Amino acid sequence: MNEALKILKERRSIRAFRPEPLKKEDLDAIVEAGLYAPSAKNLQSTKLVVVRDAAVLARLERLNSRILGTPEGTPFYGAPEAIVVLSDSEYPNWLQDGSLVMGNLMNAAAALGIGSCWINRAMETFELPEGKALLAEWGLGENWKGVGNCILGYTDQAVLGDKARKEDRVLYV
Repeated sequence: MNEALKILKERRSIRAFRPEPLKKEDLDAIVEAGLYAPSAKNLQSTKLVVVRDAAVLARLERLNSRILGTPEGTPFYGAPEAIVVLSDSEYPNWLQDGSLVMGNLMNAAAALGIGSCWINRAMETFELPEGKALLAEWGLGENWKGVGNCILGYTDQAVLGDKARKEDRVLYV
């Protein structure tokens, strides 16, 4: 089977990570894959915020956990790093473009043997005053909306096997 198609079929969300940070060359390759995601009219209306700083990652996780309704929770599952995908909300396809970036990030991570998981609630995070403060710290305006948090790290769990696909999802007309 073609290697790219094999990765697409075998990639799984990972929720247990070793604490060591990613090698810079691996992280750079994942980021680059995100930058090459398709975008409507090739306008590239997304920004990627690579979060390697443990204190910033903890701030994001606390906000995410609060939105989830579990203030003491750990929705980033101990991942040592994350890439926050933001999109320019002034562009009509901001959510679609950001979603394509998230997919590329996770598939690139899988190709490198690195665990990843899409953590939701990024949109809500950057609507909070604390989220808007992070945008300001990063030099971004309030028009940037969160699409997703791609947590990354070396896996500390067995990758589960293939889950059967539902049979009624394709119609040929």
